[in-house]
Amino acid sequence: MALKYYFTHGPSELYFTVPDHIKNALNEKVGSISHRSSQFQGYFKHATKQLRLLLNIPETHHIVFTNSANEIWERLLQNCVKEHSLHFVNGAFSKKFHEFAIQLRKSPQKVEVPFGEGFTEKHLEIPENIEMVAVTQNETSAGVSFPLEYLPILRKNNPDALITVDAVSSVPYPNFDFSGIDSLYFSVQKGMGLPAGLGVWILNNRCIEKATQLENEGLSIGTYHSIPSLLKQAASFQTPATPNVLGIYLLGKVAEDMNRRGAEVIRQETNYKAAFMYQALENSPYFEPLVQEKQHRSKTVIVAKCLQKTPAEVLAYFAKKNMILGSGYGSYKSEQIRIANFPTHSKESFLMLVDLIEGM
Repeated sequence: MALKYYFTHGPSELYFTVPDHIKNALNEKVGSISHRSSQFQGYFKHATKQLRLLLNIPETHHIVFTNSANEIWERLLQNCVKEHSLHFVNGAFSKKFHEFAIQLRKSPQKVEVPFGEGFTEKHLEIPENIEMVAVTQNETSAGVSFPLEYLPILRKNNPDALITVDAVSSVPYPNFDFSGIDSLYFSVQKGMGLPAGLGVWILNNRCIEKATQLENEGLSIGTYHSIPSLLKQAASFQTPATPNVLGIYLLGKVAEDMNRRGAEVIRQETNYKAAFMYQALENSPYFEPLVQEKQHRSKTVIVAKCLQKTPAEVLAYFAKKNMILGSGYGSYKSEQIRIANFPTHSKESFLMLVDLIEGM
């Protein structure tokens, strides 16, 4: 069977070192150990240490593990919002987070622009009663990036609001300044190149204080995965319930591998690959980038409109070349394709894909 290359937006291609790490995990019987054992504590400690190095996470911020990034939406709303959250909405996932707030009977507001468009500084004015601002830094459905330089502006203009960042499909690419971020979270099946089933939640003491305040007021902040419960166990490098032990083990190994390459090298390679892809799409008679404003184009999830062939025809064409691309999201499947550009996608394989696009 021919080797396939997965340029899907998540789950995506596994990082090239994962197969060897899985073999070693099987030899060490990682899947059978207790999550209360010293062996697991070592895996937890190693994973968080390597993540701090890779993402430049300061000691002011704690790291805990959940089942998914979607779960963190719910935990944030339960633990950090009494009534009023504000959501920047420009695609399916930022929209879903806003809908979660409605379902949990909060009173959320939103700043919304059309699908495929980005936000500008004029959108950064926030009402005074907002407790939490929800930013989707990389909207996976639309391939739109929220400029990092806007985050300090949000913090300066809204010192009492918690600034929370969904970095699901951009980590480990962005160089985040955590001094202006209270909570950042992601899942591992995209940029980290790992099997799905693990969420990573980075949060500071302001989030803890908010959760404590709500609990003291007699409000429910959840049960086993509330902020106090997660942090109590994390202090001993453990989790409240049985976690994805293999996922945490692999995360530590892959983060260590990425640290050997260096975060800045990863960023430079991501920029390099993205530049070639966007140029190919702009010059092709078959495609055009969905996001027209270059400042707002994602470097890690590239969305293209199909002009002469249907997305189904395009995906089939590349599948025959053993290149598996992503379809457009939801109703946009009939118009668009998505191409992931993660650290797991080598320059060689990515430029092979660019050559195929240019040769259509």
